[in-house]
Amino acid sequence: MEQLRHEHGWNPEDLKSLLAPERVHLGKASRRDHASDETEDLVFVPDAVVEPMSTAEVSRVLAYAHDHNVPVTAAGARTGLSGGALPVQGGILLSTRRMNRIVAIDTLNHQAVVEPGVITEELSNAAAAHGLMYAVDPASRGTCTIGGNLAENSGGPRAVKYGVTKDWVLNLEVVLADGTVMQTGANTLKNSTGYNLTQLMVGSEGTLGIVTQATLKLLPLPTHQALMLVPFKSAKDACAAVADLFQAGAVPSALEFMERDAVLLAQDFTDVHEPVLQPDDEAHLLIEVDAFAQDDLMPQCERMLPVLEMHNAGEVLFAESAAEKEKLWFLRRRVGEAVKAESVYKEEDTVVPRGELPALLEAVKALGKVHGFRSICYGHAGDGNLHVNILKDGMDDNAWEAMMKVAIRDLFTRVVELGGTLSGEHGIGLVQKDFMDVACSDRALDVMKGIKALLDPKGILNPGKIFPS
Repeated sequence: MEQLRHEHGWNPEDLKSLLAPERVHLGKASRRDHASDETEDLVFVPDAVVEPMSTAEVSRVLAYAHDHNVPVTAAGARTGLSGGALPVQGGILLSTRRMNRIVAIDTLNHQAVVEPGVITEELSNAAAAHGLMYAVDPASRGTCTIGGNLAENSGGPRAVKYGVTKDWVLNLEVVLADGTVMQTGANTLKNSTGYNLTQLMVGSEGTLGIVTQATLKLLPLPTHQALMLVPFKSAKDACAAVADLFQAGAVPSALEFMERDAVLLAQDFTDVHEPVLQPDDEAHLLIEVDAFAQDDLMPQCERMLPVLEMHNAGEVLFAESAAEKEKLWFLRRRVGEAVKAESVYKEEDTVVPRGELPALLEAVKALGKVHGFRSICYGHAGDGNLHVNILKDGMDDNAWEAMMKVAIRDLFTRVVELGGTLSGEHGIGLVQKDFMDVACSDRALDVMKGIKALLDPKGILNPGKIFPS
């Protein structure tokens, strides 16, 4: 659905006095190109697109917007799935794509200083060239940017061992709504100096300020990995095995869950038909371990085998070569695109304590029977983070819309009952904001709104996000 142009009583041509004119885009085609992300089929056309190249330029744009009450929505690669980068009230779309410098890889202190437009995989590769690791690896790591990862507190498969984006951030340079530039912390591993403004900004989806530089933690890079694909005749058994693996002392670097249909869709979408699934395989776990020595891998795998056997796992496939490992990871990372190509769908980024994963999967399938939808589930099982994809298939449009409002609220209600919450890594953005009351008390929402009002009193930063309408 396309939003009508929103007029704010300001002149977009003014922006050409703030930045080089060639980095201010007012044409219809350019504005339309920045009107959507990967969230369903939503389209909101901004009044102007700007591409600053420095903190000073971001500051000038925000100071102007603040003076003229113009909404500003920051955007990176627009790979988000919650509508966080959609300019829902028009105004200025501030693209960070030209702020893409890796300023420094500090090998002495194991830190990286980067601008928000740096592609996540490029930072990982640059760190690896120095024997260091930046482990945050969303499925879209080859296209998503550090700024977007910071905005949504992104995770990925290796979050189970190494954490999500917030766990890697030491300090941020942020431009506030009025154009003021602020450092949120210090480039140190410890910091108990006042409130933790760094963590406040991470995951705030561009509603409190715009990050223009980040100091990120790095670690020594493990040099060896082993990867296992484990089939199960029962998806519930696969989920139940997860918590027991940790109880047995396993520390996987990734632990992913994929329903049978998720694997089949990914295979058809990519035309990669290995491994061959057995007719009664209902789900798979993809388990990775890492180490600094080859001899340290197999003991980790052997610790897991009795647990997998106890949960009725089938024959474990060990990826022997780098090519085999890459093929399995390629399939896993393409599942989301494969589902999107299959049908109109809604993806919910549910997360529960990992011991409740079997109950969550059971609840999803039960709700599907009640509301008449087909679901495909996959995700970061080691984190209890299940991506629930609800498919429209041939459902009538009106029936689909009516069903979704009830079914998603029922799903989130059950998730919270299980001790979980609405989003593990995709954020709230536009599409989940009306369900915030399921997970957050009125008082908690009031506190969040108070913080927003303090830092952005005119409400110009990414308006229409996070808080219920």
